[in-house]
Amino acid sequence: MPDDTTTEDTPKKPKRPQQVYTLLIEVGRKKGDGLPKGATGAGILCFASGVDEAEAVRETVAILKEADLAPLDVTGYGTLAEREKLGHEIDAEERALMQRALDENSVIVVQMTPYYGDPPA
Repeated sequence: MPDDTTTEDTPKKPKRPQQVYTLLIEVGRKKGDGLPKGATGAGILCFASGVDEAEAVRETVAILKEADLAPLDVTGYGTLAEREKLGHEIDAEERALMQRALDENSVIVVQMTPYYGDPPA
């Protein structure tokens, strides 16, 4: 039986292409987070795919929460093209990780730096 809600005349939304965004996520402490003893939090650099930066942020935060981390703040640095336009130097290894995030439609954790001293605001 045909679906009455869809007709051949119904315009299809164009599929927006995935892009990779560079995100820096600051996390606080949470029981079971796996951060080193004495750390007050951490900065996590990620490459995340999404149709826009908001989607990339939502997906990344959700994944970090599943990993028992406590995201506090996210700073977006844009796409590869946006970063190049700003004059950022992006080496071959970073480009390969960005391509992997795009190919796998995933979030790649590039670096995690524990914070010691005062906790992130």
